[in-house]
Amino acid sequence: MSVASNRVDWHALWASGDLARFCFICLGILLHATNETMVATIMPAMVGDLSGVQLVGWSLAIYEVGAIVAGAAAGRLVSYVPLRTNMVVAALLYSTGALLCATASSTLWFLTGRLIEGFGGGALVSLAFVSVERLFPRKIWPQLFGVMSAIWGVAAFSGPLLGALIAQALSWRWAFGVFFLGGIAMALACFAVLRSPEATRRKAGLGTLPPFPFLALSALAASVILIALAGVKIEVLRSSLLLVLGIAALGLFFVLDARKPLSRLFPSRPFDWRSPVGNGMIMIAAFSVATISFSVYGPLLLTNLHGISLLTTGYIIAAESIAWSVLSILVANAPPHRERLIIVTGACMITAGIAGFAYAIPNGSIPLVLLCALLQGGGFGIAWPFVTRVIVAAADPSESTVASSAVPTMQRIGYAVGAAISGIIANASGFSHGLSGATAHSVAVWLYLGFVPLGIVGCIAAFRIAGKAGVTPSVAA
Repeated sequence: MSVASNRVDWHALWASGDLARFCFICLGILLHATNETMVATIMPAMVGDLSGVQLVGWSLAIYEVGAIVAGAAAGRLVSYVPLRTNMVVAALLYSTGALLCATASSTLWFLTGRLIEGFGGGALVSLAFVSVERLFPRKIWPQLFGVMSAIWGVAAFSGPLLGALIAQALSWRWAFGVFFLGGIAMALACFAVLRSPEATRRKAGLGTLPPFPFLALSALAASVILIALAGVKIEVLRSSLLLVLGIAALGLFFVLDARKPLSRLFPSRPFDWRSPVGNGMIMIAAFSVATISFSVYGPLLLTNLHGISLLTTGYIIAAESIAWSVLSILVANAPPHRERLIIVTGACMITAGIAGFAYAIPNGSIPLVLLCALLQGGGFGIAWPFVTRVIVAAADPSESTVASSAVPTMQRIGYAVGAAISGIIANASGFSHGLSGATAHSVAVWLYLGFVPLGIVGCIAAFRIAGKAGVTPSVAA
């Protein structure tokens, strides 16, 4: 394949077979992202079948923990074990988890499947990015990464719709059955598609595994599990103790991560209020924790409180993802002097959406719920690219790569912790006594009001990062 410029020659890619390989690699992203968002709309049907409404928040939290751990592992193992072998194992793990979810007879069995799915899905995503580096010319990496981002966006808003359609036409179990078949097909296809030496041989000259942050990731996993356990059975002393221990384990994760420069997942001093990097990370963490409650509990509350169909809730969540993608594209070429205004506007939109859900969901107003979803998704869409750019630009040059990869990692950690905390709020508001109209109404109010303070923290960080984004005078103006 010859590439004369930085533009992708799609005809040459097709003729060489590289395009088929690229599409196949992107299938891993599609499987992971679609599955991740699909659970939101099948949750009402699943809870009715399995019971265990007090464990709803675990469905996303445990999946994200698996994805974070496996994603970090796959990026290192691929230099020691051939790429194709890694892809096959990841796809089989993913399909095994999907099969366990599809056949689960209890919520605990379902959560076991979600953890294994997370391992496989997180590894597939990490391996997709590694595959681009291994199998394609460096000069077309930006274009290929752009296509991969677009695929992720499509999967994010198609997942809830797919889940709702399958759950209504067949059952929620078939939704996972589809992904079981997809994982098996991907594992088998690896042998036909990934045949080049770059895919079937490990890198030469590496006799030992690269450093892997076992202790740090163990502390992170323990943190999410402890916080989630605090909400399973609400008792003041027990829940408070587990919550404190979970927060302490989360702090330990960041301390351990900072002490291992060769395996670090975050830049040094990731929560320093005095730096643009610290403010950016605080903003990302605060909003990630504060906004995931809508994806986890929104469809369940709307269905049980107001009888809104799964398909309608799927469209609402899809609209949130579409707003993220569309507004992100619209502001992509904004001039530097507008960066401060865009970051602050996005943060205020997200906080307004969080607060608005506390009124819109209990009252069952679909237009208002949709408006809040658009504010939340659109706020992320316009703020995230610029916040990421500021974080990477302000980071120490030796940590720029770490800072770039830390943004999605922080977002995943925020989603996992936020889902666990959502479980505490939901169960403390009544879900621990069973799902009913009265408990759903109470949960719908407190679940979103409870996260407004974190939204305010995110706004404060946005104002601070906007003021410090002026690593150039034009931005600070």
